[in-house]
Amino acid sequence: MKIDRARRMTGAILPGDSTVGFREYDIPVPGHGEVLIKTKSSTICGSDIRAIYREHLGKGPEGYQGVIAGHEPSGQIVECGPGMRRFADGDRVIIYHISGCGLCYDCRRGYMISCTSEEHRKAYGWQRDGGMAEYILAEEKDLVLLPDSLTYTDGAQVACGLGTVYEGLEKVGISGNDAVLVVGLGPVGLASLMLAKAMGAEKLIGVDVVPERLDIARDLGLVDEVLIAGPDTVERVRALTDGNGCERTIDCSGSEKGRLTCIQATRKWGKSVFIGEGGSVEFQPSPDIIHDQKTIFGSWVTSIWKMEELVERLVRWDIHPEDLVTHRFPLARAGEAYTLMADGKCGKIAIVFDEEVRSNEYP
Repeated sequence: MKIDRARRMTGAILPGDSTVGFREYDIPVPGHGEVLIKTKSSTICGSDIRAIYREHLGKGPEGYQGVIAGHEPSGQIVECGPGMRRFADGDRVIIYHISGCGLCYDCRRGYMISCTSEEHRKAYGWQRDGGMAEYILAEEKDLVLLPDSLTYTDGAQVACGLGTVYEGLEKVGISGNDAVLVVGLGPVGLASLMLAKAMGAEKLIGVDVVPERLDIARDLGLVDEVLIAGPDTVERVRALTDGNGCERTIDCSGSEKGRLTCIQATRKWGKSVFIGEGGSVEFQPSPDIIHDQKTIFGSWVTSIWKMEELVERLVRWDIHPEDLVTHRFPLARAGEAYTLMADGKCGKIAIVFDEEVRSNEYP
C-alpha cells in the first residue's frame, strides 16, 4: 500500500480534564523490526478512564506521557521496515499493548506488562503513541495474528481487556463443575461472563450497582441470574447455589465491597481472582479465608503467548467479543465516546475505521 506522507494524520490525546483533544501528526515511517499499521478498531479501556481521562493519576508504568491515546488497537499492516521475521504487508494483527525490552525475566516469559526496564518498557497509548489515530507504529515482537474469522473489533478487545480476563480465569480454572460469580459488569465483567460461559461454567451470576449493566448482561444472554448489589448480596448468592456459594468468583469492580462480596460468596475450597484495579478490601482471614480453605489470586493483564492462545480459543468457541460493544464512534467523535464510557452505563465502546464503521445503536 502506498502511503501518502504529504498529508498528516489526526490523533486523539487525553489532557486529563475529562475531555479529548486532537493534534496533527506526521505518518510514521517504520524502522528495523517495525511495522506501520492501518488502524481498524481501537476500544476504550476502563484503566484509561481511571488513570488518564479524568486526571493524570498514574506514575511509572501508568504514567501518561501526552501521546496518542488508546491501548487496545487492532488493524492491518500496510508497511514493513527491514528485518521482519514473521509478519508481512497485509497481515491482520492485534497489538499487545506494552512494548517491553524483550530481555528481562518477565519479557522472556511473554509478560511485557511486567517488564522491569525503565528505559525500554513503553505502553501503547501511555508512553508511546496508541490506537486513536489512522495509523500506528508498532514493533513486530508486539503483534498477534488476527484470524480472518474474527473482526478487528474482536481483536481490539483481545489487546487488553479480554486477554486480562482470560489470564485471570485460567488461574482459577473454569469448568462445567463450577458456579461462577462475577462482580462488576463493566466491559471486563461482561468479558468474564462471556469467557466463563464458553469454558463451560454450570451457573453464571452477575452483580453490579448499575441497573443498565445488569440489563446488558441479561440481554446478551451471558448470565443465569443478575443481582443489584446490596447488603444481602452474599446471602442471595448462597441462596442461588443451595447455600454453598460459588466455586469460582471474579472481582472486576475494583471496589472494597465488591471484593469482599467475592471472598465471602466463594464456596469452601473455592477460588477467587481479583482483576479490577483500585480500591482496597478488609476481611477477616480466619473466617473468610483460612477456615474455608479458600484461595485468592491476583491477576494483571496477560502474556503475549496467552493472547495467541485466546485468539485460537475464540475461533474454536465461535464467540465474538465485538458482541460486547454497545457503541461505535468514528475518531472525530472520540470526545462523545470517552464521555459515554466514563458514565459507566454502557458496554464496550470502540473507535472504528473503514469496514468496522457500523451503527452506534445498542440492539
